[in-house]
Amino acid sequence: MFRSKITRRLVTSFLLIIFASFALLGAFLLHYFHDYTLENERTALIRNAKIIEVALEPTFYVRSDALDDTLERLHNETGLRITVMDAEGNVLGDTAQTADRLDNHFAREEVQAALTSDYGVAVRESATLHENLMYVAVPIRHDGQLTGIIRTANSLSPMEHSYHTIFQVIIWGLFLALSISFLISVWLAHRQVRPIMLLSQDAMAIAAGNLDKRLRWHSGDEFDTLVQTINHLTENLAKKIQESQAEAHKLALTLDNIDNAIMLIDARGNIVDANPQAEAIFHLSPGCLQRHSIHVIGNAQLSETAQVVSREDRSQTITFHTDRDDGEHYTFQVFLAPFPEENDQKLVLAVFHDISMLQEINDRQAEFVSNAAHELATPLTSISGFAETLLDDDFKDPDASHHFAGIIYREAQRMSRLMKSLLQLARLSDETCRKQLVQVPVDLAAVARQEGQALLDAAEAKNQQLIIEGTENPLFMLATPELCGQIVHNLIENAIKYTPEGGTITVRAAGTDASVNLCVEDNGIGIAAADLPRIFDRFYRVDKARARKSGGNGIGLSLVKFLVELFGGQIKAESEVGRGTRFTLTFPRCQQ
Repeated sequence: MFRSKITRRLVTSFLLIIFASFALLGAFLLHYFHDYTLENERTALIRNAKIIEVALEPTFYVRSDALDDTLERLHNETGLRITVMDAEGNVLGDTAQTADRLDNHFAREEVQAALTSDYGVAVRESATLHENLMYVAVPIRHDGQLTGIIRTANSLSPMEHSYHTIFQVIIWGLFLALSISFLISVWLAHRQVRPIMLLSQDAMAIAAGNLDKRLRWHSGDEFDTLVQTINHLTENLAKKIQESQAEAHKLALTLDNIDNAIMLIDARGNIVDANPQAEAIFHLSPGCLQRHSIHVIGNAQLSETAQVVSREDRSQTITFHTDRDDGEHYTFQVFLAPFPEENDQKLVLAVFHDISMLQEINDRQAEFVSNAAHELATPLTSISGFAETLLDDDFKDPDASHHFAGIIYREAQRMSRLMKSLLQLARLSDETCRKQLVQVPVDLAAVARQEGQALLDAAEAKNQQLIIEGTENPLFMLATPELCGQIVHNLIENAIKYTPEGGTITVRAAGTDASVNLCVEDNGIGIAAADLPRIFDRFYRVDKARARKSGGNGIGLSLVKFLVELFGGQIKAESEVGRGTRFTLTFPRCQQ
């Protein structure tokens, strides 16, 4: 029970209050008893001295046997010690000692006080009786002259005995009161502490995380208000924690599933925390966080910017490039901002936006503009140069003039084909235009035969063999007939252009229950493995000089791929330098 500090404080406080109260009350009673008894004793002695003054005749104020007999008789009747002195303080008679054995009392305190007032009082130990006495001296005057002094005295032993008896009674009463108060205070403390202990146990359970716990106590006093307040506080805390957990869960899901890499970096450049995307992109292991330096990313600019942000407490955005172990080149736009912590630790939040695709698109757009300008500049230069020659020509040499005009015409046609292909790509890139295209069942085998026959003369001009296989059975697919023909025409035309004289081009159509296939294969110059992934890019050519000489503009294959995907198909290119190239197209099959 006394393990409780509250119990100890309550018991101690209660006992201190009782002790202080009884001590003050006892002191007051003792003081009152002492003063009251002394006052009564002084009054009685003065009254007796006055009576003795009346009883003594004026002739008695000389030393005589009659005075001694009278004083003895008065002493026997009153029990007082009576002393009679003359005006000079000489003892004339005393009931305790013979007068001749007593010295002069003129200097005594009570005598001196009586000479200046109606009486004098003094309390001291009697040298004769060896006990405390109260002395009262009353002056005797006749006709205004001091004729003597009567002093009465009485022992204070009975009063002192009573005083000590009362003191003992008070002490025992105080002890008894403290004992009873101790028991009552222990009972009251236990009664008050018990609900506190029970509430503390429930509160500790709540503090340990059991937010479903509720306090159950009813006492009809202020504890009920406390219980209701704690229960209300617990309920609100549970709601706040649930809301915080929900927000934290949403934030964690966001950080785990966001495409951007996110890191927390301290002032020393160590990576404090990172989301899964950052760990995957930069090959960070979770167990090594706070030991990895940001230098593992391989860019000093990032580390320097993080230090500036931490030092100046100001956000910054940078762009940096990095190469991955797999050979891929990445470009990141990094937003760095100060991230305050509760312990005043300076951290920097780094958000990595992967703009590699955007950068690649920008690069390809720049390359496209450059290639388009170059492709247009080349024929324009030829047209301008030969047109200027014709302007200065006197037309005396018709063959030369005809040759120059032919060059101007071919270059103009080349520009026309280029612009037509670009316009067609731009038109088909528009979603509204694509929705206007009407797709109907088209026989891919028939289209292959038709386009093969159309390009047969071009192949024979280079002494090439153009073989059309597997076109007897119809192979239907959903497409726009003229665009489907353009796909096949471009592939066969490319094969003829890039296959040397005497080569062979094979066009093979086939199908399954779910798909139709077209394969255009040649044994021409082939394409290097490094160039193969980019052959479908606009204006990309493996051998630019040779392609330009053959009339190619780098748009054909990009248009083919665009149209194949437009009709729900796929195109695959396989090639080996010096051994030829094979394009394979696959489309979903449909019924007529």
